[in-house]
Amino acid sequence: MTVQKPRLHVLLAGPRGFCAGVDRAIKIVEEALKRHGAPVYVRHEIVHNRFVVEGLERQGAIFVEELSEVPDDGQPVIFSAHGVPKSVPAEAAQREMYFLDATCPLVSKVHREAERHHARGRHLLLIGHAGHPEVVGTMGQLSDGAVTLVEDAEAARALQPPAGVELAYTTQTTLSVDDTAEIVAILRDRFPAIEGPAKEDICYATTNRQAAVKSVAARSDLVIVVGAPNSSNSVRLREVAERSGAPRAVMVQRGAELDPAIADGCATIGITAGASAPELLVQEVLARLRDRFEVSVEEVTVATEDIVFRIPRMRAVA
Repeated sequence: MTVQKPRLHVLLAGPRGFCAGVDRAIKIVEEALKRHGAPVYVRHEIVHNRFVVEGLERQGAIFVEELSEVPDDGQPVIFSAHGVPKSVPAEAAQREMYFLDATCPLVSKVHREAERHHARGRHLLLIGHAGHPEVVGTMGQLSDGAVTLVEDAEAARALQPPAGVELAYTTQTTLSVDDTAEIVAILRDRFPAIEGPAKEDICYATTNRQAAVKSVAARSDLVIVVGAPNSSNSVRLREVAERSGAPRAVMVQRGAELDPAIADGCATIGITAGASAPELLVQEVLARLRDRFEVSVEEVTVATEDIVFRIPRMRAVA
């Protein structure tokens, strides 16, 4: 006798998964491997996703945390999508390394803003998370003491910037839109003359993915975010889902990690993926759910993304 599976309706949030900056960074590594052969060295995970990193490792990429781990063998060195302090390309140039910069162009825009404010004599307040490689990279564009990190609303209220200096703020690109708006409002209230970016620094992909998860969270008994625990934008998606009406939100890196019993008793669940998680991993999660449920899928799309970032020109192979 065939046992009928319980029904489960899945709301697939869109956009989800890879953004243009992540796609560009991965293509830079793949093209470097194609042109120059293995090994190609990558400083830090090219994007925060183990599935992606392990796939590139199988092709011959070697991931390191510091340039001191890279031998002087003439092979390319690639900087991750998160950006690096100025000291890193300076060290690479001093060692006459051939390096490629895979920094997301939207992160590079924040770097240029930081330099512009500094050149005009302003002290920079950077809204972001301590220790995140993007924050380390942005703070590393300027001299020590030129940037103050503001991590949350409490820090914004307690902040005591240098006296007699004009202020400006910029932000990490992968923050919660709502949290950042609260912090900016506090800073503007305390320092009315503070300068901000002409356009918000939180990137379009982060904004779109958070809007998409909000659109499914209130209709869902559970939201599953496909992403890595060290991926800032993925962690924010889980937080946004919980704040937007989902009784529960969890994160998994891929289908094999998911116990489909987590959806027992649910009528409708939402699924999304962080900007560094490939669609293949979303389909793995759906496959795991189909092992236990009769799944129907509804796409809930709040925006269409057509942005493409070109990869940099690479040195010809001799």
